[in-house]
Amino acid sequence: MKIEHAAMYVRDLETARAFFMRYFAAEAGARYQNPKTGFQSYFLTFDDGARLEIMNRPELTGADQPAERAGYAHIAFSLGSREAVDRLTAQLQADGYAVVSAPRVTGDGYYESCILDAEGNRIELTC
Repeated sequence: MKIEHAAMYVRDLETARAFFMRYFAAEAGARYQNPKTGFQSYFLTFDDGARLEIMNRPELTGADQPAERAGYAHIAFSLGSREAVDRLTAQLQADGYAVVSAPRVTGDGYYESCILDAEGNRIELTC
């Protein structure tokens, strides 16, 4: 068994699509739109076959959610090396994205950093 895909709601579908394409080499499928409900989405496919669906609905609120809450906490990308984690973290920071935690070895032995995308979603970078 494998997870077929994960999905997340975003306020700005095009900005989210561009983010994942630019920094994580995602390929976006065709934009889906339901004219009755206003629901829109893209399926993003990553080089290992993993897929993420980004979705939007007109009634989404702009309210921020606390970083620590019940439910999904973050999405993690394995970049293959410590150098790749360092490089992408630095690039994202230079491009104006918040770094929540700089590259480091965690208590459970992972080498990782954590950044926030344009909507405040946590993205973990690991090797």
